[in-house]
Amino acid sequence: MIQLINRRIYTERIAPFINKNIIKVLTGQRRVGKSCILRQIQNHIEQTQPDSNIICINKELEEFAFMRSHEELSAYVSEHLKTDKNNYLFIDEVQDIQGFEHTLRSLQAQDACDIYITGSNATMLSSELSTYLSGRYVEFHIHSLSYLEFLEFHKLAASTQSLRQYLTIGGLPYLSNLPLDRDIDFEYLRNVYSTIMLKDVVKRESIRNVDFLESLALYTADNVGNLFSANNISRYLKSQHVSISPLQVINYLRALQNAYLINKVRRIDVNGLKTFEIGDKYYFEDLGLRNCHFGFNMQKDINKLMENAIYLHLANKQYEIYTGQQTGGREIDFVAKKGDEVVYIQSTYMMADESTRQREFGNLQAIRNNYAKYVVSLDEWTSGSSVDGIKHIHLGDFLRL
Repeated sequence: MIQLINRRIYTERIAPFINKNIIKVLTGQRRVGKSCILRQIQNHIEQTQPDSNIICINKELEEFAFMRSHEELSAYVSEHLKTDKNNYLFIDEVQDIQGFEHTLRSLQAQDACDIYITGSNATMLSSELSTYLSGRYVEFHIHSLSYLEFLEFHKLAASTQSLRQYLTIGGLPYLSNLPLDRDIDFEYLRNVYSTIMLKDVVKRESIRNVDFLESLALYTADNVGNLFSANNISRYLKSQHVSISPLQVINYLRALQNAYLINKVRRIDVNGLKTFEIGDKYYFEDLGLRNCHFGFNMQKDINKLMENAIYLHLANKQYEIYTGQQTGGREIDFVAKKGDEVVYIQSTYMMADESTRQREFGNLQAIRNNYAKYVVSLDEWTSGSSVDGIKHIHLGDFLRL
């Protein structure tokens, strides 16, 4: 039996909304653990309110294959509601039920039950929920395991080897039930990747040019942390005798985002915090899914993996994440904002020479404010030092902040 490990960063955020007439929506990529978090909330309710009535619908189970429309959903829920008890409704992969929002809106209007749902498609959930529920829901974006969670799930101590494992296989929770063997883990990850591409991208977005979609995903994996331009990608593909318009590139990138496979990071002006219209960056939602399908090479890809890991850490910490540009075109890898807090981060593999040190620290020194600033590297001996208040920190330590 698979052990349920409490993902406290989510269950503690959801707990204050239990028994409130607001729909709890858990979104995120397939296999990041949304169903397990639902079960943990369900277990909490069963323990604290043993007389409650819990209705569970999991669209990935064969017994619910019949449930394709909101009429069938409404009939099933009505049949299982108990008027003399507190009712709780849990629906896993709700986007597979056509018109689900009609049922949810009706149940919420009647205050018939406390509702929790999960979904794996951003467009369907955000557009339909915001349109039909008029803000009467709260969304929790579930990410793959953070590095700290990875250590807990795999029962590992923080070490160079543990960090290397995390950067290689990523943070899908089920991997903790498999051996830490790259071939075995990549086989599982390739199956998850194929399911996401088939069900959540090709089928749901009605993609016709599947070959181009695969090529674009490969291009994105190879350009993690680089500035993107749809026009440049289109021109590159034309040089390879593939005719794709910039608009098609944008639409296919959006399809990959809607399935939570990749995430877009906008570029802003560091001084005025103006957002630029072009020059976004993309990061994968899970390192393992990025690595398993694209000819993994740790030595060649280390800078990309470091940046992607930093992005995921900031996302788990609920920062708004941007890439920054200064006067003269100098780049700040990450500008992270949360409330009144701002954090600036530069990522580099090693401080190999003085020019690297000048570049990484110099870009941050040019920002004249008192917000936190970090240079993150894999240097074992020089990390822990600081220059003008800018902290030099090892990646493994940064991911445990």
